[in-house]
Amino acid sequence: MIKKYLFFVLISFSFSVIVNAQISGVVLDDTSQPLPGVSVIIKGTTTGASTDFDGKYTINAQIGDVLVFSYVGYDSQEIKVSSNVLNVTMKSGVALDEIVLLGSRAPGRTAIESSVPIDVIDVQQLVSAGPQTNLNQILNYVAPSFTSNTQTISDGTDHIDPASLRGLGPDQVLVLINGKRRHNSSLVNVNGTFGRGSVGTDLNAIPAASIKRIEVLRDGAAAQYGSDAIAGVINIVLNDNVNELKVKMTSGANFSKNANEQTGGVDGESINLSANYGLSLGDKGGFINFTGDFDFREDYSRMKEWEGSIFNLYNTVERFANNDGYNLSNLLDDDVDDVNFYAGEAGIIPTGSNFTKSELRDILSPDNTANELQARGLQRRDFNMRVGQSELRGGRFFANLSIPLDDNGTELYSFAGISSRTGNSAGFYRLPNQSRTYTPAYINGFLPEINSKINDKSISVGIKGKIAEWDVDFSNTYGKNQFLYTIGNTFNASLQNASPTTFDAGGFSFAQNTTNLDISQFYDDILNGLNIAFGAEYRLETYDIVAGEEPSYGQYTGAGELITLSTQSPARDFFGAARPGGSQVFPGFSPANELSRGRSSVAGYFDIEADFTETFMMSFATRFEDYSDFGSTINFKLATLLKAATNFNIRAAVNTGFRAPSLHQLNFNSTSTIFNNLGQPVEVGTFANDSRAAKLLGIPQLKEETSKSVSLGFTAKIPDANISLTVDGYFVAIDDRVVYTGQFSGPGTGTELDNLLAQANATAASFFANAIDTESKGLDIVVTHKTNLNDNMRLKSDLSATFSKTKKVGDINASRVLEDAGLVGTYFPEDSRVYLEEAVPRTKVNLSNTLSTQKLNIFLRNVYFGPVTEATTTVANQQEFSSKIVTDLSVGYDVSESLTLTVGANNLLDVYPDRADAAFNNRSSGRFDWSRRAQQFGIGGRFLFARVSFTLK
Repeated sequence: MIKKYLFFVLISFSFSVIVNAQISGVVLDDTSQPLPGVSVIIKGTTTGASTDFDGKYTINAQIGDVLVFSYVGYDSQEIKVSSNVLNVTMKSGVALDEIVLLGSRAPGRTAIESSVPIDVIDVQQLVSAGPQTNLNQILNYVAPSFTSNTQTISDGTDHIDPASLRGLGPDQVLVLINGKRRHNSSLVNVNGTFGRGSVGTDLNAIPAASIKRIEVLRDGAAAQYGSDAIAGVINIVLNDNVNELKVKMTSGANFSKNANEQTGGVDGESINLSANYGLSLGDKGGFINFTGDFDFREDYSRMKEWEGSIFNLYNTVERFANNDGYNLSNLLDDDVDDVNFYAGEAGIIPTGSNFTKSELRDILSPDNTANELQARGLQRRDFNMRVGQSELRGGRFFANLSIPLDDNGTELYSFAGISSRTGNSAGFYRLPNQSRTYTPAYINGFLPEINSKINDKSISVGIKGKIAEWDVDFSNTYGKNQFLYTIGNTFNASLQNASPTTFDAGGFSFAQNTTNLDISQFYDDILNGLNIAFGAEYRLETYDIVAGEEPSYGQYTGAGELITLSTQSPARDFFGAARPGGSQVFPGFSPANELSRGRSSVAGYFDIEADFTETFMMSFATRFEDYSDFGSTINFKLATLLKAATNFNIRAAVNTGFRAPSLHQLNFNSTSTIFNNLGQPVEVGTFANDSRAAKLLGIPQLKEETSKSVSLGFTAKIPDANISLTVDGYFVAIDDRVVYTGQFSGPGTGTELDNLLAQANATAASFFANAIDTESKGLDIVVTHKTNLNDNMRLKSDLSATFSKTKKVGDINASRVLEDAGLVGTYFPEDSRVYLEEAVPRTKVNLSNTLSTQKLNIFLRNVYFGPVTEATTTVANQQEFSSKIVTDLSVGYDVSESLTLTVGANNLLDVYPDRADAAFNNRSSGRFDWSRRAQQFGIGGRFLFARVSFTLK
């Protein structure tokens, strides 16, 4: 009896070992090299594993189970388990079943099995086939929920493109590199563009050739990752390939019919050269991967001609005096006799007249543009601005390193980057008949230029491995962005003859150091899988403003003395108008603006994720964060995934979030020239919220934005048709949103506010304030299909769409002082509402098709950009620009295994946004035939390109 019992136990044990086997194997790519990071999932469950540096994996599965192997850039494979050893060779391709780092800290979670929506973008494919070479534009054309466009006539924002996710602000998107927080730009956008008042991340400082893939988490994630993650998270995963040299050169230009009337039939020329190479380190799968790139783009303009006044009769007097060799500056020195003489020579007044200066002002003020253009041999287009694209030249270098330290998974890792970029953009043309133009130096006026120098550097170092069965990751990440201004071809009109024409205007910098400790463990024997993660973060930030040279910011008396007292009077032009101080187009930062501010924050989080059954998963995360400058916040997130059927999942998430006001918003202060809706210049001083000016208007100090959001959606797969589908709806409510206010003016009666504005060389004041509450809602859809048309031809199609709407809700959060003064509308003006709600497309649809053969690759993409509205304070002038479809097409041919040639076009059909209708009074006398305040896809027109790709293994 005992023997029978022992025999039964032995048989049962043997059977259980066979059925519940530990399956292991090696995964190779199609060149027989090990593939680390391949996702291995038991089909129909969320149980999974991933391969190590040697391509090896181990997973607890049953004989007869189907394992799904997936990896970015390779076709997924489903293989039935028939033995304890299962080796797999992956074939090149792209799928949605990649394992992702975002949204979950559990191992082996794929995008389609995630409880929150995640897009996985194969950047290498887009860099090879698409027209775009910088990261902002790549994402703008492939991720519908992402929006970014090159801006024009917006100071520093011409050089760093603002970007947004799900229609929210640029500073409500958290950017990670290899899962580590990326620092923000030092630029705060205070000019007239989408995202005004916000601080984003300079994605174009990262070379696209260094990126393996991008994961876009379209859900609030502040409870998981901290501040800035209200709209979502973008995680950039760097290349880790080795023993392969990839070199690409892309060159192109605009060939656009609308360019014929402006800068020429071919303009906006650009070139990008990139190289990527990786080296193996040791025999445990270590590597170091290097990427370098250089690019250059020419400026272009889409302004036909200036239609307004240029010269008055006084300019005619100047021309006659100048032709006579007369020193024009003497005409300003109350030498009325000389003005009378040359006015007589010009036939404006009778020869020998002796009018007083007051009489001459009336006589010489009328317009005389037509006659002067003819006399000087000039055309109206000679007075054009540069409305389009700034010139940029830059270089970047990135490295990604991994060194396994033992056979147990302990790894030392690091990644670092450095970039330098110079830019040149232009402002509003300073016309000869304006007091801003010192005509003895620029007799025909001048086009002032903003020259930028943007330096960016970052480094992250960490070590991760196991300690007592816990996965431990300890890292430190440092980054700094610096933006310096040199203003050229310009003048300080108040300095008159003593003014230079080039100015060091100063600048700013932002640095961030983040230390992270992350600890987690996955229990495959609890429920159907339980993951526990917790950790801490310490972040230190510094923000600096550096003053420029004195003439760049100072206003001077007629005697050349710097004005420091309200009793001093500035230099004046012939008509008595005060000459503005500072470098025209961008006044420099003064010592009063100069500062260095810092803050620190400490955070702790707890994250638990449990597969209660093979079909039901839930996760919970909470995070506490304390800031040294405004206090503490605690946030939560609850998410779930239900496998309603084998190929159908329902997912949902609710969370609270926050965004700490940036150091820039807390401390930025300067004076800049802003042109209003009528094209008239206003010197606007930006004052910090702890300033005396803010206190006079009752504007409180900044506090954090808080949010509540919910998302609900489903994922589906139709294996027989090779179709994957995700549909996700969301709702986000944000309280105390930080905005950049309108322009407050003093009464002009010598009040304290008047004096403060005078000290800042400003006529109006703006602030950052928690002025409004908003609600955003939308729907995101992603459909992927792939099929083999025959043995040698493959078609992959991706359809993605976003439908979103953001609006201000409730009353403006204004102070009693502002309410009593009737200034609530200035606190959050109408143009700010349009920038928030309607200045970027709320609907975008993208359909991409890639047809591949052994030698040929054809890429066709159509992007639908929804309507946008002109952002202006005058409601009657808010023109709506209709929706458009932009077509991209490229054809690549493999000349050999190493060489590929690609030609193609962005905006093949030369589509432009709607022109500004004169009836809406936004053309600014011909400056803006296309809106500069509402952006869909730019105004460059058709862009043709050619690319040479060289790969050496």
